[in-house]
Amino acid sequence: MDTQPSRPDVIRARIAKLRDAMRHHGLTAYVVPSADPHLSEYLPERWKGREWLSGFTGSVGTLIVTADQAGLWADSRYWVQAEAELAGSGIALMKIPSAMSALHIDWLAGNLAPGAIVGAAGETLGLAGARALEQALSSKGMALHTDLDLLEQIWSDRPGLPSQQIYEHLPPHAPISRAQKLAQIRESMRTLGADWHFISTLDDIAWIFNLRGADVSYNPVFVAHALIGPERATLYLADGKVPDTVLQALSRDKVDIASYQQAPVALADLPASTQLLLDPRRITLGLRQQVQPGIEVVESINPSTFAKSRKTDTEAAHIRKAMEQDGAALCEFFAWLEQNLGKKRITELTIDEQITAARARQPGFVSPSFGTIAAFNANGAMPHYHATTESHAVIEGNGLLLIDSGGQYLNGTTDITRVVPVGIPSTEQKRDFTLVLKGVIALSGTRFPRGTKGPMLDAIARAPIWSEGIDFGHGTGHGVGYFLNVHEGPQVISCYAMPEPHTAMEPGMITSIEPGIYRPGRWGIRIENLVLNVQSGITEFGEFLEFETLTLCPIDTRCIDLSLLRADETAKLNAYHAVVCERLTPYLSGDALAWLQKRTQPI
Repeated sequence: MDTQPSRPDVIRARIAKLRDAMRHHGLTAYVVPSADPHLSEYLPERWKGREWLSGFTGSVGTLIVTADQAGLWADSRYWVQAEAELAGSGIALMKIPSAMSALHIDWLAGNLAPGAIVGAAGETLGLAGARALEQALSSKGMALHTDLDLLEQIWSDRPGLPSQQIYEHLPPHAPISRAQKLAQIRESMRTLGADWHFISTLDDIAWIFNLRGADVSYNPVFVAHALIGPERATLYLADGKVPDTVLQALSRDKVDIASYQQAPVALADLPASTQLLLDPRRITLGLRQQVQPGIEVVESINPSTFAKSRKTDTEAAHIRKAMEQDGAALCEFFAWLEQNLGKKRITELTIDEQITAARARQPGFVSPSFGTIAAFNANGAMPHYHATTESHAVIEGNGLLLIDSGGQYLNGTTDITRVVPVGIPSTEQKRDFTLVLKGVIALSGTRFPRGTKGPMLDAIARAPIWSEGIDFGHGTGHGVGYFLNVHEGPQVISCYAMPEPHTAMEPGMITSIEPGIYRPGRWGIRIENLVLNVQSGITEFGEFLEFETLTLCPIDTRCIDLSLLRADETAKLNAYHAVVCERLTPYLSGDALAWLQKRTQPI
């Protein structure tokens, strides 16, 4: 007889422990965000506290627990997943319109009584969010206490810091030296009136120091803080992470190594005459509180955030090569898939295994750039669905298979979504697919003034979908790093984001274009390509940019309702397929080449 407690029972017990700790400290509510001290998207195991407490495995969500209620705030990408994972736990799903929503703050301010005390761990509470939370609570006579990490008290087997060693990202794939990047950052610091700069975001640190690691799933980064001064810089890392050869190389560039725990101490010890540059959106409240009152703090976006988003011509050339390698791997995979559908038992898990194996055969492949989303029929209606050994679909019968995947290569990061028919697609499925394709074509062919705010471009991709009274609940595009995070700022193409100055589109930026249509319980469609901002000439109205499509993989024409495509749209799709065939042919032979030639035939 099975005597192990069920998953809901485990979660209920953990919530009960948290409530005991809350009572001990006199807290009315406790907030657990999806965050670490670096405000990362993908978290090291040590900081997956929200997942540990709630059982919800999505990458974004906020858990709030009071004496008699518990709620998880998640956006539409996760609703179906969250409902399944929270079932029986006593935690309610609180649906919000987007990941940028602050409705959990409104809920706290509106549902707790004056005098309430809300707790959170300042170590993982973003400064900007903490300020908004504190203001909302204080306006209602409530207090925020951020000096209590209750997870540390109740999570007895909490993991420690990641221990994997770091390594250098070297030429030719790293065309700008560490010394050059540090000089560039210091020049930006001087322009902003700062002589010191503290950085916590892992991709900024990896980019500046030309280092990579494996502390976070899918993103080749490592857990560290950095402090850059006028002459020297210091990296704060867990012990044992720096090989001797890397240590020597860093020393030559005047980079010192200190223990991870010393980072807040270093901030607290800065002399009173310091002018310190901090990015308020990329540092936690806990670290900000270490800065002594006499320090002059300059608040501005990290200069590296802008610098790494604008790929150089040499980096762009490397990325084009990575896209060819990635496209070749996908041709091999799709050829295998078509040959074996209906002959072998293929599941969503099989898709992940095969597509990763195909990429791994390419030179310079390091890892997937995120967890592969292989979603058949109804599962495709969940934008961030992930198959598990306990719950996954077999690919059989009629339907649509959505595959969103990507790779990390030494020469670039890829991210692509394709939808393929299994059996015979329905008329309604073809209509949805074609509307999404029209959105991709519309935005991909857009010409726009340099400096246009990324969110302003979102409606171009949605217009063909809106015209049929349909919409989708996520942004149209995100920035992509160079052998770094698959989700990178500062630019974003999303109607859910504010068109702020830092979202301006500049030459060299790489962004996804990925509109979709999702029919809950039936199917989901998303088509995604990565594009590069390139110059498109100067007119009397200023400098203009356009998109160069980087992704190289056929879009399945079997899913298209040709009657819905205009002649110019058909011509653009045929032209894209001609480029795909020309660029990928040298990499392929046999079945993969035959598949490519078949799937790029003009329509």
